Amino acid sequence: MKSKILFSIMCMMPMVANAAIPYRTEQVNMPVDTTPVNDDQALARLRRFYVGGAYDFSMWNNGADDAVGISGKNTSSFEAVVGMRVTDIFRLDANYIRTSAKWDAFDMTGDTAMINAYFDARIDSMYRLFYRQRMVPYVGVGAGVSWNSADGAKIENKISPVISAMAGLGVELGEHFALDLGYRYMYMFSPEFDVISDFAPVAHQFRLGARVHF
Repeated sequence: MKSKILFSIMCMMPMVANAAIPYRTEQVNMPVDTTPVNDDQALARLRRFYVGGAYDFSMWNNGADDAVGISGKNTSSFEAVVGMRVTDIFRLDANYIRTSAKWDAFDMTGDTAMINAYFDARIDSMYRLFYRQRMVPYVGVGAGVSWNSADGAKIENKISPVISAMAGLGVELGEHFALDLGYRYMYMFSPEFDVISDFAPVAHQFRLGARVHF
């Protein structure tokens, strides 16, 4: 009886071995997927650089001293942007702004260059789950200089430091293209106008721009 059972087991062994061969072959030949499940730096690695531009609608401040008061007017200007995404939530860019400022007493024109740092508020869990977050709020700060000239007034300092604070919303329409809707507070250290003492131009700017990533 025992010899019959042993004989039956020995007969089944080749069939079991043959059945295991396709499984072993599949294990050896199947490629291993090494793509991370949660890749929170995908954009920074694949689309690191960008160029863009923006339209700025500026509301300039009023000013007064002991002798005179001036009223700010609304103006329009444009800017060009070149930037780099350091990480998926942090980016740096440089922009050139053709500044146009007006008051009822005089006008000022400036060529302004700034370096800006932005923090994009990506929602980590949503971004990891869906890979793309279309609406990306941001905040930022900037600093630079402006080369100024005036019409209707003389200025002592042709070059003035400029600082800014920004907030807005980026609308990412795919990996390559994004729209920017934002606000920028721009403060220019006083160019020293002869018609009003110690007056620092300040603008509340509303911006509409676009970025192309590559």
